[in-house]
Amino acid sequence: MKKTPGQRLSSVIIYAILIVIAAGTLFPFLYIVGVSLTTQSEVLRRGIVFIPEQPTLEAYRTVFRSFGIEQAYQVTLFRTIVGTLLNMVFTVIPAYVLSKRALPGRSTLLLLVVFTMLFSGGLIPTYIVIKSLGLINTIWSLIIPGLISVFNLVVIKGFFEQLPVELEESAKVDGAGELTTLLRIILPLSLPSIATIGLFYAVGHWNSYFDAVMYINDSNLLPLQVMLRNILLSVQFVNAESGLSEDQYVSSTAVQMAAVIVSTLPILCVYPFIQKHFTKGVMLGAVKG
Repeated sequence: MKKTPGQRLSSVIIYAILIVIAAGTLFPFLYIVGVSLTTQSEVLRRGIVFIPEQPTLEAYRTVFRSFGIEQAYQVTLFRTIVGTLLNMVFTVIPAYVLSKRALPGRSTLLLLVVFTMLFSGGLIPTYIVIKSLGLINTIWSLIIPGLISVFNLVVIKGFFEQLPVELEESAKVDGAGELTTLLRIILPLSLPSIATIGLFYAVGHWNSYFDAVMYINDSNLLPLQVMLRNILLSVQFVNAESGLSEDQYVSSTAVQMAAVIVSTLPILCVYPFIQKHFTKGVMLGAVKG
């Protein structure tokens, strides 16, 4: 259909507004990248830097050379990958069970599950439980206490309930059990919700630092975000040890910005691979034929 002049004008205005909003959201990120690649003398001379005149990677070398961030990367990667996998297993299975309307005591179970979302034991009782289980100062103290997010469980349960009952009935007619139905029928059709919830879990693990501050004392088990916090709070000039000339010195601000990029870039790279599942209409025509 051909657009009227008024509709074309509206489209131009909407796109212009979206471009301005996108530029506004990119402004802080571009500034962080620019400063992280800039020498101290140029930052002092220019103030706000987006495109460095003489780019340098010295701030990134300083981050990896002086703060032991490689070990923190390993801890965070292990926590994110293993933690997300366990999260999905312990969330999807209860959600599938609770989506069964014929489940005996379903209403009571749902009430108990939602109750834990509204009320918690508190910080000190939780710490006592973690300590009594022997999880203090172990990587599992960052994974096991948050195995199930009730909010994510309720979201996936609602998605399962929207799937046509005919799919499960057909699977049962063909001799499939509950586990086979879940793995072969339900999960493939639920990729958008699974991918979204999995991304929520992964980002939560990647960005979390408070539980590590509470439960971890060993510096070799500190995750990336705690290391980033330590860098932001305690970074000092290390130019004297770098062997650089004075005009190549990097400031503590540049090191801080580099640390932010180092801790943020990996999780940003995941979004393009997950985003396609958000709007994918996998249910179109699922019951036809």
